[in-house]
Amino acid sequence: MTAADANHLISVQPNDLKFLFELDKLSFCDLHVMNNTDNHVAFKIKTTSPKKYFVRPNTGIVMPRDSCIIRVTLQAQSEYPPDMQCKDKFLVQSTIVPPDTDVDDLPADTFNKDGSKEIKECKLKVLYESPSEDGGLKSFTSQTPDANSTIQHLKDERDAAVRQTVQLQQELDFLKRQRKRRNDSGFSFVFASFVALIGIMVGYLLNRSFASPSTE
Repeated sequence: MTAADANHLISVQPNDLKFLFELDKLSFCDLHVMNNTDNHVAFKIKTTSPKKYFVRPNTGIVMPRDSCIIRVTLQAQSEYPPDMQCKDKFLVQSTIVPPDTDVDDLPADTFNKDGSKEIKECKLKVLYESPSEDGGLKSFTSQTPDANSTIQHLKDERDAAVRQTVQLQQELDFLKRQRKRRNDSGFSFVFASFVALIGIMVGYLLNRSFASPSTE
C-alpha cells in the first residue's frame, strides 16, 4: 500500500524517504504533498527521531487540488548506523479544516484522534543510500554481510592508523626531549672544562709571579 492509497485526503511522494548517507554531511529528501480533495487540508509530520531530522514545514495547509513541497533534512552523522540499517519512521497526518483557517491558528488538538473529526495517516520508512563507484547511488538496505564486514574492516584499519600516528608522534617528542637533555649536559661539561682550564692557567701564572726572586 502506497502513501497515496493509505490517505485519500492527500498523496505523498515518494513512498519512502531516501537519504544519501555520508559521514559528517547533511542530506535531504523532498516530499511532494498533493491535496486530492476540494477542501482545505491541514497536515502534520512526525518522526520517531525528531533530533535527527529537520522538517520544514512540519505543519501546513494545502489548498484544494493544490500541492506543496516539504524538505526533510538528515543532520550530519558522526557514525554509521548498526548494520547500515535505519529504523526511523515518519508519520504524515492530515485532516480537513475550514477554508478560512490560518496555519498559525491551528488548534493544538487539530490532529488528536478524539472521534470528532477524521484523521488520516500514512507512514513512511527511511532508507539510507551510499555513493557508488560509478557516481550513482547504492542502497544500504541491499548491502550484503560481506560488504558490511569490509566497511567495518576499513574503519578498524583507519582507527589503527590513527593510533599508530599518535604513538609515532609521542615517540618523536620523547626523542626530541632526550636530544635536548644531551645537548644541555654536553654544553655544561664543555663550559665547566673551559672554566677549570682558565683557573689552572691563572693559578699557574700567580704561582710563578710569587715564586720569582726580587731583582733589588
